[in-house]
Order: sequence, then structure tokens, then C-alpha cells
Amino acid sequence: MGKKFAELSTQHIEFINKQNIYFVATAAQTGNVNLSPKGGDSLRVLNKNTIVWLNLTGSGNESAAHLIQNSRMTIMFCAFEGAPMILRAYGNAKMLHQTDAQWSKYQNLFAPSVAARQIFILDINLVQTSCGMSVPYFEYQSDRDDLAKWSVKQGKAGIDKYWIKKNQQSIDGFETQIVERAGIQHKT
Repeated sequence: MGKKFAELSTQHIEFINKQNIYFVATAAQTGNVNLSPKGGDSLRVLNKNTIVWLNLTGSGNESAAHLIQNSRMTIMFCAFEGAPMILRAYGNAKMLHQTDAQWSKYQNLFAPSVAARQIFILDINLVQTSCGMSVPYFEYQSDRDDLAKWSVKQGKAGIDKYWIKKNQQSIDGFETQIVERAGIQHKT
């Protein structure tokens, strides 16, 4: 049976900080629900009610498109080793782009990356834990560096072109505002 909490406890934060992967779920008012795995050193717990995560360039931009329409977000953490545990943080999120005034405040929490696309700030209104006793064991080996290598090879100009080509709309056709909000100069 799951347990509900109004905020993250010290034990929850310690659990989150040990995880090498987390999952982010968002949904617009209509269309598909998105669930994305995230990894690397891309998440920080700021306090018992706030999680910040850095969104790196990827083939889709669903979280951004969904947040424009609906600020709900769920982040799930799951133990793949040690004691079984699933932790979900529910809340409302806001999105920052490189041109936003608060960008540098939060970007400085993470290692610099040319692939940095958005920063999401989750204001937690519910934490739920459950057992996870049927989740299989997996052994963490290392982070992948494929995206970092690809991003460096593309450079800022290449990343901008990729955003223009691949990241302006969700799979449901919802706008992501990446070009406008990132300040990309682009000719149509």
C-alpha cells in the first residue's frame, strides 16, 4: 500500500540522490501522455518541495509542449538495487529557457552543456511512495556519453538547427516555443 506525504522527507531526498535514472511524465489537455527516462547529472532537489532538472536536447520536446498547456508533472524514482522503493513526486512545473532571467541561477547547478535546452522546476504538492517489490534488480554500470559527444560535435549552431528541425512541435503537433524562447534567429 502506498504512503502519501505533503513534501519530501530527508529519507526521500537521500533516496533520490542515490538514483541514476528517473522518469518524467507530462500530458497536455488532449493527445498522448509522455513518459521520458532521464539520466546523468541532471537533477537537483532544492528543498522538500522543489526539484529542478535540466532537459538536454533530444529527438522530441514533449515536456515543453505539454507544460505550455498544462503545468502538471510527475517525476518517478525507482530502486533497481537495494531495498525496493518507488517514489513519485507530483506537482506543477514551470519551464525556463536560456533567455529567461532566472536561467543562469539554475543553470549554474549543472555542468555546462551545449545540449542544455530547458530547465524545469517542479513545485511538489504530493509525494507518494510504494513498495516496488516486483521491480527487477539492475546493476548500474555508467552514464552514456553519446549525447554529450554528439552535442559537442554539433556545436551551438548545429543544436539550434536541430531544434528548428526536430523540437518545435510535439508528436501531437503542439508548439514548444523553443525557437522563440531560446532566442534563435531563424528564417522560415
